[in-house]
Order: sequence, then structure tokens, then C-alpha cells
Amino acid sequence: MEEFVYIDGKKYRRGYTTGSCATAVSKAAVYMLLTNEKIDTVNIDTPKGIYLSIPVVSSEIKKNEDTGEIYSICSVEKDGGDDIDATNGIEIFAKATWVYEDEIDKSEKNFSFEGDGFCVFSGDGVGIITKKGLSVEPGRPAINPVPQKMIAKEVESILKASGENVLNDKNSLDNRKKVIKITIFIPKGEEVANKTFNPRLGIVGGISIIGTSGIVEPMSDDGWKKSLSIELNMKKELGMDKIILVPGNHGESFISDRIGENSSVVRTSNFLGYMLMEAKRMGFKKILLAGHIGKFIKLSAGIFNTHSKVADARNEILIANLALMGASTELVRKIDSCLTTEEATDIVYENGFGEVFDIICEKCKKRAEMHVDNEIEIEVFIFKMDKTVLGKSKNAEEMLDSFRK
Repeated sequence: MEEFVYIDGKKYRRGYTTGSCATAVSKAAVYMLLTNEKIDTVNIDTPKGIYLSIPVVSSEIKKNEDTGEIYSICSVEKDGGDDIDATNGIEIFAKATWVYEDEIDKSEKNFSFEGDGFCVFSGDGVGIITKKGLSVEPGRPAINPVPQKMIAKEVESILKASGENVLNDKNSLDNRKKVIKITIFIPKGEEVANKTFNPRLGIVGGISIIGTSGIVEPMSDDGWKKSLSIELNMKKELGMDKIILVPGNHGESFISDRIGENSSVVRTSNFLGYMLMEAKRMGFKKILLAGHIGKFIKLSAGIFNTHSKVADARNEILIANLALMGASTELVRKIDSCLTTEEATDIVYENGFGEVFDIICEKCKKRAEMHVDNEIEIEVFIFKMDKTVLGKSKNAEEMLDSFRK
């Protein structure tokens, strides 16, 4: 699509979501079924107000030799623009066929939703929800509410444009009402899903049909944050009132080494402040934070987005704390010349200032609790890359033990 945004002085091309793809391919399949004509492009509106013309990659109209029913199948390709993710380039298909309305089994796990004159099912490669806390109930296809509304709007517009005579012709033989059954399927969906957040969210068997605007905004953190927030909400739906927040893999591994695999662990990525506020909104009572010194030393100074492009004052923060402890000018100059916090920690310990890391943990705790208006009890661990504990807040071990139990 030829829509662009400018970020940090660079030009980036927008893309469209799996939700827009599913909408486009559903509309195209229904059009072909009604007209018996193939099409090359399909036009849809998006909630963002951007009009899309999406190429149809493949299309065919066939006849079932056993039943004599005509059906159509077509596909479009996901285009994420310059915000490339695991689903970029994946082909999304839809099949449309006539079925008797009284034969539709809404209890089937692949049933998604129905509209005026049609129903939607999922096929291979579309994930199935297995846990509470998402916008779709467990046991149903991972086709989110906004894409459902988009599909309904576009399909109903095609049915309306085709006129009542089409539906009447289909229903005149035996007085049983027929509707169009749309089946959305993604041949490579299950394979690609393993590269997404879906396994962590309890979505099995494929990818999700998602998107709240229909448009992929390049270099945007919104989708990432939403995925993290969804996982946090799922823990709350399970009845948890305390949680372990870690930036990523290293934090998960640190916790696992101490108490084993634990369902209370949720990643924050660089969005510590955002996830703390989400935890407050959801009503969590206790949070254990565990992270590498390179991330959490920023938190100790009130930096709640730990990406290096947002703020990188690791050496300066460590130097300030060491100076308050009486470190020499020679020592702080050595720290200032370090390229990594890992290198700096060795120098700190060699000079007998290891206590600084407990101090930093207490400052992380204070900053985090202030961030959530002191409504959540928070404890903190800081570690090295080899997962050695560098520092901890006063009651961190006690809180960690509560998760073990």
C-alpha cells in the first residue's frame, strides 16, 4: 500500500493487518461465489479510515462433484509494510459456499460468528483460543472482534448489492434457508504461529486474525504493548493477585533457575512503566521484578522505558551511586570508561563496593512503587548475564519464596 509515515526523519511504508487480509479475502470469495467471476483486487474500508485496494493472489471457482454445489476459493498476501513481523508475506485464504442455515453447528470449535446471510468458520492455520483473558472466549477461533465487524460490514455490503433475488433463488426449492459459509484458512499459519506471541497466550494451531485499525503502523510499539498486556490480563483472569515481571528471556531463565517454571512470569520488554501501570489497572497486589543490571539500573533513576534509544545513562547512574558511597575519583573514572555494565560490575566488586547493587534495587523498588501510587507491594532482584545475583531489595527473597509455594 502506498501510505507512509515519517519517524525520526525516515520514511516508512504502512501495511495492513491480518484482520484486513481476512476481510478482503472473505469479501472476494463471496463476490466470486455470487457472480461466478474471478477478480484481481478487492476494496475494503478500515477502522482507521484508510481505503485499501488489496491484490487477490489466487482465485478459483469450483463445483463439488458429489453435491453439485459451487464454491469459490481465493487468497491475499499479508503486507506489513516496513514493520516486518512473522506474519509478513503469509497467504490468507477464504472459501465461500452455500449451506443450509439449520445445518450450521455453532457449537463446533471452528465456528467464529454469523451475520445477515452468512457465517464464518476457521480452517487450518487459524489459532484456537484456550485460555481466558483474551477478547474471544476459550474454545473459539482467534478472530478478534474488530476483524469480525470488518468482515461483516464488507460481506453484508456484497450481499445487499447482489439483491434479494439471489437469496430468494437459493431458498425457493424446499423452503429451507441457505446462507453463505465462509471458511478462513492459512496453510502456513501453524508454522508461523511459533514465531509469535500466540503460544504464550494459549492460542494453539495457528496465527490470530487481529488488528484494531486495519493498518500496520511501522515502528510502532502499540501492538507489542498490547500483546504484553493481554498476557498480563490472562494471569488476572486465572485469579492471580501477584505477578513476576521480567524484561525478557534472561529474566525468565533467572526465575526458572531459582523456583522452576512458574506461570506467574510475564515479560515487559522495555515497557516497564507501561506494564506496571497495567498491573495497577488490573488490580494486582504484589509484583516481583527481576532483571539484568543493564535494564534495571535505569529504572532506579526513574527511567521506565529501558530502550537505549530512549535513555542510556547506565554509567552515569552507577557513578552517582558510587560517589554517594565515597568512591574515589579514580574508581568512578574507571567506571565511566566501561562500555558495558557487566564490565563495570567486576570493577565495583574488586574495589569493595558491591553493596551499591542492593542500594540500586531499593531505588528501583521505590521508583516502581511511586509509579503505581504505592498501591502495589514491589520487590526487586538484579543479576548479571550469568544469572548471578548482584543485588536485591530487602524482602525480595521472601516474595520469591511466596511464588515457589
